[in-house]
This record gives sequence, C-alpha cells and structure tokens, in this order.
Amino acid sequence: MLPRSLAGKQLDLAVINSNFALAANLKPTRDAIFVEDKNSPFANIIAVRPDELNQPKMKALAKAMTSPEMKQFIEKKYDGAIVPAF
Repeated sequence: MLPRSLAGKQLDLAVINSNFALAANLKPTRDAIFVEDKNSPFANIIAVRPDELNQPKMKALAKAMTSPEMKQFIEKKYDGAIVPAF
C-alpha cells in the first residue's frame, strides 16, 4: 500500500523495503532519500538449525550465496537497490 500511496501523492514520505519498492517500479537509487549500506544491522542472513550447521549441503549453500559471482550478480541485477552485505 505504501508505494501506491506514495505514487498517488497521498504521502510525502514512506519507508519501503527494497523488494516492495522494486515491485512497484520504484528505483531506490533514484527515488529514495536514504538507502541502507552493507553495514546495516538489518541485512539478510542464512540461518539453519544447529543440527544441520555442518552438513555439506549447508556449507555449499553458504559458499555459493557469499561467492564473488553472487555479489556480482546482485550488483548487476539490482543496480544498487540491493546491496550485498558480505
């Protein structure tokens, strides 16, 4: 509702998560007055149950999600709207 209200000039300011902004065709790097950086305490994390922490598939997932290739993909696809925090 916030992106629609902002676009309809019903609001002067709104705090909108990047995923909702992108879905509403807003471009955070152009339309935002503030975008969190990679040091944000609200970065997404990978969480697993303690009994699965050392499973090879979980280690492979963590490695893939924090790889240089993943960082490059995020930077290219989201053009600064989503910032890799790793």
